[in-house]
Amino acid sequence: MAVNVYAIVEGRHAQFIRDLKKDDFEISEDATPQKIEYFSQETNAALSLGVAIDTSISQGRLLATEKLAAKHFVRTVLQSQDQAFVMNFDADVNLLTDFTNEAGELGRAIDSAEINETGRSILQENGASPPGGTHLYDAVYLASNELMKTRFGRKVLVLVTDGEDQGSRIELQKSIESAEKADVIVYSIVVSDPELYSLLGATYHGDGHVRRLARETGGRAIRVKSIGQIGQAFENIARELRSQYLLGYSPSNVRHDGSFRRIHIKVRGHNYMVRARTGYYDRSDERTESKNLSQ
Repeated sequence: MAVNVYAIVEGRHAQFIRDLKKDDFEISEDATPQKIEYFSQETNAALSLGVAIDTSISQGRLLATEKLAAKHFVRTVLQSQDQAFVMNFDADVNLLTDFTNEAGELGRAIDSAEINETGRSILQENGASPPGGTHLYDAVYLASNELMKTRFGRKVLVLVTDGEDQGSRIELQKSIESAEKADVIVYSIVVSDPELYSLLGATYHGDGHVRRLARETGGRAIRVKSIGQIGQAFENIARELRSQYLLGYSPSNVRHDGSFRRIHIKVRGHNYMVRARTGYYDRSDERTESKNLSQ
């Protein structure tokens, strides 16, 4: 079984380092050095992209700008061999369009995302449950387990959200595991409306959980301080996707036990920051079946 790891290398002032060679890298698995067998720069490997948009009440004043920026991002990032899907999440998780390369179809799907003004699931049969819900972890789980798991090449999920989860059936750790098992890199554009939270009498708890999602999967959480920075955040992600290195190796650990193997990458002779997934699950043993939220 080959293990592929996509990595971003940053120097001073967070500048991308784009001119490294295979021999510049060292990679280890569970502290055991591994031989890099495959290497490429600024990879053009096929991209499976997911865009998941938070449509809970707290995003009401931000959604129009988010949709414009998301449509531009999809148009500029996708190449002929790439495909993307669009989903939204609030008290429900909805697939707006499945994988396609058609920019028009993706744009219409993004445009169709609407704020859930009631704060209730469409599946609720009565009003007994309190309104409100942002099923962020469920969205990550479903995107990873139902849509991305069987894909090949680069797999990237971009969340547009304030980072708050309310009401998910899946816990944070389980959502992280689902992304790791599907080899999905998770990015988050974190944009919140503190004034609206105050008007709703709610408390904003911050973006620590989506930062952990990004850290564990090799992505990034970008905090947007004003609505005018949303487009730039999407562009930053696009630049990263054009600046990746691909490192491939055959693990020296040949046991097939489904365990988590921790990966560490560094650049010889430099104090560069390397951002990549922290590890992977050996998938040679598929005896453990994951829960299907769609049932």
